[in-house]
Amino acid sequence: MSLREFFVWLADTPGSTAIRESFYAYTILESIHVWGLAVFVGFTVLLDLRLLGWALRHVPVSATARRLLPWMIAGFVVMMISGVLLLYAIPVRTYHSIFFRLKVLLLVLAGLNAGVFHVTIYRKVAQWDADVVTPRRARIAGAVSLVLWTCIIFSGRMIAYNWFDCDRQPQPPIVNWAAGCVPEPE
Repeated sequence: MSLREFFVWLADTPGSTAIRESFYAYTILESIHVWGLAVFVGFTVLLDLRLLGWALRHVPVSATARRLLPWMIAGFVVMMISGVLLLYAIPVRTYHSIFFRLKVLLLVLAGLNAGVFHVTIYRKVAQWDADVVTPRRARIAGAVSLVLWTCIIFSGRMIAYNWFDCDRQPQPPIVNWAAGCVPEPE
């Protein structure tokens, strides 16, 4: 079974149909997703600004992280669960969305950025914790995080638009390739 076939199967499940056809469910899920995103990204931006030395300059990085991390985790969990349910509601269209594919790639990169930060430079936080100017690698991680989350939000918002949907043919071959479209021969 290909990934596309899986998403076609998923679209035909009763749960997917129920969310998609409900008058309120999809809208409520979108609102919950945006709430989780606001909580997670809001606190992530605050931590990133501290890493850059642009905010909370006299608060140790570890204290900032300790206070923000529970909220970041809660926002992330809400954001991910609601995001998966949104995907579940309209899986085929989402699968073919260039912006969804970009968002997934950016999410992976954001996760890698956070992971590399936590297993490298953050392990030595005791050495630079109270410094107004954090080490260069910490500043880079914060800046990369800000850029990635800005792009994730942008691409996530663009998923709603059907500029490159597979049913809008003809399209340039690069668009069909990027969206996984297989146009029917004319």
